[in-house]
Amino acid sequence: MMTSEELYKLRFPIGEFQKPDYISSEMITSWIDVIEKFPKAIEQATKNLSTEQLHWMYRPEGWTIKQLVHHCADSHMNSIIRFKLALTEESPTIRPYYEDRWANLIDSNDDNLEDTLHLLKGLHAKLGKLLRHISKHELSREFIHPEHGKCFRLDETIGIYAWHSKHHLAHIKQAIANKGEF
Repeated sequence: MMTSEELYKLRFPIGEFQKPDYISSEMITSWIDVIEKFPKAIEQATKNLSTEQLHWMYRPEGWTIKQLVHHCADSHMNSIIRFKLALTEESPTIRPYYEDRWANLIDSNDDNLEDTLHLLKGLHAKLGKLLRHISKHELSREFIHPEHGKCFRLDETIGIYAWHSKHHLAHIKQAIANKGEF
């Protein structure tokens, strides 16, 4: 039986997102770089995996590699909508979604990642373009996330999605390194 510390490390292999006290323009640029490079990193990590390997999980009761890839597309589609809402409305309340339920839908369990990888490439190119053109003033715009009961600024949200990209890439690499066993 695994300890709670071991389970935590499997769940958060790079740690949880820590919002910096001060977010510099260099951090923003670095985070956007991570977001733009993410699709290629996912493709590289998964390109030679067999169908059996796509079913490997990164932790007990976690998602499979294929569910992680499909989840990233779902999550990041929601992210671009959140950015656009915050850029065009005053502190909009975004709509959360049940990511655990989405992960069990047919498209999230498809063994063929090709369409999702294409989607991630286009989505992240579009998201990168949007993020690179947000003004310093616009970075302070925010949206309300009802699930968390708080406002998120766009500068912080860029960091969250860069972290989210690295977080799930680490899950995929973890599943591969452990051959789906923990």
